[in-house]
Amino acid sequence: MQTLRDALEQAQQRGVAIGHFNVSDSVLLKAVFTAAREQNVPVLVGASEGERAFMGVNQLAALVKSLREEFDFPIFLNADHTHSLASAEAAARAGFDAIVFDLSALPLEENLRQTREAVIALKAIRPSILIEGEIGDIGTGSEIHEAMPDPSKRLTTPEEARRFVETTGVDVLAPAVGNMHGMSKSMVRGETNKHLNIERIAEIKKAARVPLTLHGGSGTDDNDFRKAIGAGINIVHINTELRVAWRRALEASLAGKPEEVVPYKILPSVVESVKEVAKSRLRLFNETSRLSAA
Repeated sequence: MQTLRDALEQAQQRGVAIGHFNVSDSVLLKAVFTAAREQNVPVLVGASEGERAFMGVNQLAALVKSLREEFDFPIFLNADHTHSLASAEAAARAGFDAIVFDLSALPLEENLRQTREAVIALKAIRPSILIEGEIGDIGTGSEIHEAMPDPSKRLTTPEEARRFVETTGVDVLAPAVGNMHGMSKSMVRGETNKHLNIERIAEIKKAARVPLTLHGGSGTDDNDFRKAIGAGINIVHINTELRVAWRRALEASLAGKPEEVVPYKILPSVVESVKEVAKSRLRLFNETSRLSAA
């Protein structure tokens, strides 16, 4: 069966990106998996420490494993934004395919030291697991904000990227390139979009020479996505867009069925709404013709 490393290598060769979607309940998982199957493309399911606490680390791993094995389909599981070695080790033991070991809030030297230690410890538990490190400032929380902070203040430099990868031994790097977690209210209304530093992505890719992840993808301009993937982004994270679709569809379903109490009669429209968002992103990320990164 295809591994996540295999899927990443194939995506890089084809000039496409793997879509990564966070889930915190079975509705989101069902929607994302259905979207990927309909598009017939590999998909990464992610869960932050909070999402894993809600669903259960072992329970989520078992659900994703059952989908992969029953349908013989390349769905992979990532422990997103993991801030402690203990939490990362729990995910590795549960069978996660990848872990984002995120100490980007620490000074760079401390991030380097602890991430290197984590890579060694986690590979000892599960040698095939992919470890992702993060440097730069992309904010916290996939939520709705009044306004987004200026993402250009702490972009990752190519030299930082090169040194981080060489020192820590991470398999994947998450840089700050104009991306930011969450969405502003104007983004939710479709009035504004995030814009990425495409030139910086290309410079980091050349320096780091490993797969790159774009966190905080929700609300990003479509052409910026195309250019970013052309410049070297291999994984794109989407979370807030799914959460907005989930809430809107749930509210509409409850309003339209005020007396209904049966979950499986209320939730299908929510699955469908989230699925359509995931499908639209998967189509975009898997386009084979790219705009110039220039």
